[in-house]
Amino acid sequence: MSITVQIPTALRRHTAGVGSIQCAPANLDQLFSVLDEKFPDLRPHLRDEKGQVRRFLNIYVNEEDIRFLGGPSYAFQEGDEVLLVPSIAGGAR
Repeated sequence: MSITVQIPTALRRHTAGVGSIQCAPANLDQLFSVLDEKFPDLRPHLRDEKGQVRRFLNIYVNEEDIRFLGGPSYAFQEGDEVLLVPSIAGGAR
């Protein structure tokens, strides 16, 4: 089973510019473990100190918010496309 994980431009500085990866995790926790191993600098942008998903990180599976699919317990399916979207605030005058 394989899924595609899209990494937005805002997080690519922590992935050496990699914009997407293919992997085969069963659920969100396993996905984060794969990302931790491949991109250690990305970890603090995905999980907090307790290992929970960061409050301002939105995760979409096939364009559907993962919170409405069962949250962290959602079981990935063959061909799922996962998008990690950090909330970004600020700007310039």
